Amino acid sequence: MGKYEVMKRASEVDVSTVKYKAEEIKGPHLTGFSFKLFVNILEAPLIGPLIVDHLKKDNGMTKIFRNTVIPEEPMFRPEFPSQEPELDVVVVGEDRSPIERLETALKCLPQYDSSRSFHADPMSSFRYWKIRDFAYAYRSKLTTPLLVAKKIISIIEEFSYDKPPTPFLISFDANEVIKQAEASTQRFEEGNPISVLDGIFVTIKDDIDCLPYPTNGGTTWLHEGRSVEKDSAVVSKLRSCGAILLGKANMHELGMGTTGNNSNYGTTRNPHDTKRYTGGSSSGSAAIVASGLCSAALGTDGGGSVRVPASLCGITGLKTTYGRTDMTGSLCEGGTVEIIGPLASSLEDTFLVYAAILGSSSNDRITLRPTPPCFPKLLSHNGSNAIGSLRLGKYTAWFNDVNSSDISDKCEDILKLLSNNHGCKVVEIVVPELEEMRAAHVMSIGSPTLASLTPYCEAGKNSKLTYDTRTSFAIFRSFSASDYIAAQCLRRRLMEFHMNIFKDVDVIVTPTAGMTAPLIPPDALKNGETNLQVTTNIMCGKL
Repeated sequence: MGKYEVMKRASEVDVSTVKYKAEEIKGPHLTGFSFKLFVNILEAPLIGPLIVDHLKKDNGMTKIFRNTVIPEEPMFRPEFPSQEPELDVVVVGEDRSPIERLETALKCLPQYDSSRSFHADPMSSFRYWKIRDFAYAYRSKLTTPLLVAKKIISIIEEFSYDKPPTPFLISFDANEVIKQAEASTQRFEEGNPISVLDGIFVTIKDDIDCLPYPTNGGTTWLHEGRSVEKDSAVVSKLRSCGAILLGKANMHELGMGTTGNNSNYGTTRNPHDTKRYTGGSSSGSAAIVASGLCSAALGTDGGGSVRVPASLCGITGLKTTYGRTDMTGSLCEGGTVEIIGPLASSLEDTFLVYAAILGSSSNDRITLRPTPPCFPKLLSHNGSNAIGSLRLGKYTAWFNDVNSSDISDKCEDILKLLSNNHGCKVVEIVVPELEEMRAAHVMSIGSPTLASLTPYCEAGKNSKLTYDTRTSFAIFRSFSASDYIAAQCLRRRLMEFHMNIFKDVDVIVTPTAGMTAPLIPPDALKNGETNLQVTTNIMCGKL
């Protein structure tokens, strides 16, 4: 007879007895012909399910979902528990316009000092222009959105001849960009810019609707059955602020990967080293910002798809609280973990774009009942007003579980800086059941994605997906309804663990990624790859 395990309720678990277990994912690393053969076998009627079952059993998923009694009730979508008001913040009403929220956000930032940007070291070969740098340059007539647009377009056209190719964008129309830039330039000439985002170039990930472009989610065919009739909710907000929408960014197909590999359009290369991945799935969004071509981009994130590429490309990415941004008009609209979040070269610019796009959908306001959004008061350049009282939760064993100690050492230096220079307090914590959290996440993000694409796959589109997406879908198809319910029971349980942690700390700190940008295997460019060990090292339990 088989064995089963009965969990204690989360409220009864003694976290002081929890032992950290380093994650070890077992699976093949395949590229080229061997990968194609593996996927065809995986999709075969008899042997395929046996291989999938072996992989799930080898990685503990069968035990978690089939051999464990979980006492908590399921939580199908995240819930907003009540919490005490935060200090040094400005509460922002969700009904306020994006322009009004931007004005409030600007008041939370240190006063802009043009000398810090425009009188910098002239010998410096490269620097990122922040949003307020562009706004100052436009208002001071140092340049115009139209001149900037023409420069960006010329560089993008040069990139099309790069060897190896650097496909930041999947959809791009130079005439459309010029039209937006001319309108913005005219507003500045008339002295009527709409907001600080007027004339700011923003790229949109290919799973978010943005007219006049199709939305393919990194596939070659999704537009055939899904037309774009209007901007997504977040793009509409950016457009109302005067932002110039540059095009649709490349991505890991359907968000089903952490490297950014896409054999349909070519794999976006890391601007800092073109032999390496950007991270994914918001690969093009991160790379085009890291290259300095545009100030910001939008991505989607359900398990690191904004944060991973931001980390590997050396920029800033924000995964907002679930439900804080309106997902209407995105491919992730039906998900229960995904959000739309900004990527930018600095925390300041990420904050400004977030201020413009935030706002729950009308349905989420009813069902999730989120607390009102708020902005930190970053009133001085060292931000001491906002961060001095923060309690930083550190699970040391988890923090140090990275591919290279250089990563944890550098992050440790940042914690010491925050502690010594700003007065933050580092508190040792324990995060229980990380293995169960990872398994529940795979189930919770994979099942809705598969459900939304199943009609297309049943109509014959499965064979047009990349091989790594087909690998993920083969695994997702093996999950049962009871597996999904078990994962949602774990969600409630894990939420309780985290709420208990947040009674003692304000933030949980970890390295964003457990490794630096991995090299791109040459064989992976044509047909992709499967490498669960790299996925583990990139995420390393951090997300």
